[in-house]
Amino acid sequence: MSLLLTISLHNLHFFAYHGLYEEEKILGNHFELNVVVKHAPPELPVKRLDDTIDYVAVYELVRRRMEIPTPLLETVVTEIAKEILIRFTLAEEVFISIRKMYPPISYMHARGSVGVGFELKRKDL
Repeated sequence: MSLLLTISLHNLHFFAYHGLYEEEKILGNHFELNVVVKHAPPELPVKRLDDTIDYVAVYELVRRRMEIPTPLLETVVTEIAKEILIRFTLAEEVFISIRKMYPPISYMHARGSVGVGFELKRKDL
């Protein structure tokens, strides 16, 4: 049994143009993401960046993906998870959640958000 180390990126905020409805594609929306990546470092304690997952590189991957307008949040989180596992060979598991802060739902504006979460394990790629 290998020990897994976790890196987390919390409350990442982006303005993007994800959504099914035309007004979402034009006006955009605020999004919040959380990313958790679990990996088995080659040795403990971890003393070198090469022996862990670089959270700056994970952030850049997420930032670039958020710039691509996409109709479904499900597509966004599944593609980010898969890309993390492909790019970071140490990664074993990824969990991503995304929230649309101001969904175009009557009476919900400024009172709630909607979101999607996804977990992917390397063995399931």
